[in-house]
Amino acid sequence: MQNQTQIFGIRAIIEAINAGETIDKIFLQKGLKGDLYTELESVIRKHGINASYVPIEKLNRLTKKNHQGAVAQISPIEFYNIETLVMDVIDSGKPPLFLLLDQLSDVRNFGAIIRTAECTGVHGIIIQKKGGAPVNGDAIKTSAGAVFKVPICKVDHIKDAVFYMQASGIKVIAATEKTDNTLYDVSFNEPCAIIMGSEGRGINPSTLKVVDEKAKLPLLGDIESLNVSVACGAFLYEAIRQRLG
Repeated sequence: MQNQTQIFGIRAIIEAINAGETIDKIFLQKGLKGDLYTELESVIRKHGINASYVPIEKLNRLTKKNHQGAVAQISPIEFYNIETLVMDVIDSGKPPLFLLLDQLSDVRNFGAIIRTAECTGVHGIIIQKKGGAPVNGDAIKTSAGAVFKVPICKVDHIKDAVFYMQASGIKVIAATEKTDNTLYDVSFNEPCAIIMGSEGRGINPSTLKVVDEKAKLPLLGDIESLNVSVACGAFLYEAIRQRLG
């Protein structure tokens, strides 16, 4: 494992990607042109790396160095292969419990969820390569170091992970308000994966169509939803309650 590091400069980032560095996110200056910049964009697309186009002021805040319009963040962790992780958990004989996060954007929510996942024995967290919160210093701090203890996988699309879980005999349960079932109506005793949606949008509608079960938390007050990390904790602890019998 390594501490979060920045790489700046277009050529340096291209070489880092081609050398196999685990790049978590790249910030690119809006409106930049040139052959080398075009080459960087091509390499980013080829490797499916999360990239954002930002004003130069954002890049200047990230580093005081000559960034040439590009700053990359190296992930502090190595990501796991989903197929290998799932098979290892199944082979261990333990009933699998996975967590799928559909493009959560807040790093503190992400870190809090990782911390709860570690405390509840989650075997792995699956996130999407693009559109979600990065594994950065804030996530590490909020997770209280749990980010180094829970395997995290990246997939092109969360739906890919749903299909792989189902093909592996793992039931996928969506935490969503778009159902009449509460989490107390669902069995978590069998191999399962819980999918949580993003803070604003929730779970992608196309993903909701392919899950095995849907469940919601009963809300007795006037506010219509809980913070996603709190909701995730409620789901995970219901799973543990059932499994402890």
